[in-house]
Amino acid sequence: MLAFILRRLLQSVGVLLAVGLIAFAMFRFAGDPVNQLVAPDTPYAERLQIRQSLGLDDPVLVQFARYAGNAVRGQFGNSYQFRQPVSTLLAERMPATLELALCATLFALTAGILMGVYSALRRDSVGAKLVQAISLVGVSLPTFLIGILLIFLFSVTLGWLPSYGRGDTVRLGWWTTGFLTASGWRALILPSITLGLFQMTLIMRLVRAEMLEVLRTDYIRFARARGLTTRSIHFGHALKNTLVPVITVAGLQLGSIIAFSIITETVFQWPGMGLLFVQAVQNVDVPIMAAYLLLVALIFVTINLVVDLLYTIVDPRLRLSVRRAA
Repeated sequence: MLAFILRRLLQSVGVLLAVGLIAFAMFRFAGDPVNQLVAPDTPYAERLQIRQSLGLDDPVLVQFARYAGNAVRGQFGNSYQFRQPVSTLLAERMPATLELALCATLFALTAGILMGVYSALRRDSVGAKLVQAISLVGVSLPTFLIGILLIFLFSVTLGWLPSYGRGDTVRLGWWTTGFLTASGWRALILPSITLGLFQMTLIMRLVRAEMLEVLRTDYIRFARARGLTTRSIHFGHALKNTLVPVITVAGLQLGSIIAFSIITETVFQWPGMGLLFVQAVQNVDVPIMAAYLLLVALIFVTINLVVDLLYTIVDPRLRLSVRRAA
């Protein structure tokens, strides 16, 4: 198991280096950052001095080596737009994004698994057909349209929930949370549903398909022949054996929720890292863009490693194969 973890860690380091190199190369063509730091009538000599102070005249490999070395220490330079360290800006916005992603993931997993199991066990009922219709809507409609429709219905028409912002927050050290205030919970509802609806439909359809497949296997017939209760068969045997593909999708979708929360945060003006990234793109703020992509890559490789470890816990066959490979 230790050798397996070490191999995965080495692969993760390679992925992070590749993402960092690609992001660094791409953003060299995003525009001249000096234009964001000076006025349009700034003399050329002053512009040249700023470029030299930022190290923009150094060779590309030197710039990347300097950037990678600083990134390992958690230093991503200063934002051209906000004139603050990028690590400070990301740390300030990270709690909002992580709390939104956590709520969206819990909504997607809870609702997706329950609806998937129900539509598999009662596949000919009216409720199951309604659940499948909801899943089609969640897959078909784009995220920004879902968010706008929810705002129109629950904020503009009914006036039940806020349409933007994070609500009141409480500071716990460097972390700010909306979980401890009523307005914070109310502000989380609409963006969480918007962000998690697509993932919920994927999980629901996957659980339903896997559940139907498992219920047709021989060991389920043998379990019925042994006289086991229906609940034990459905939840102790059938549902457990659907968890491996569900863990895969849920893990990858958690990374996707964090990475692609950009649209939801923009629609609801949620003060997270996604909204910060959009503002950085608009202002060609290269340090923020590169740091955000590296952070997202780190989240993805971490989640993939955790998912691989969960595989060995859920499925004993995979645990045995890992031991043999080691």
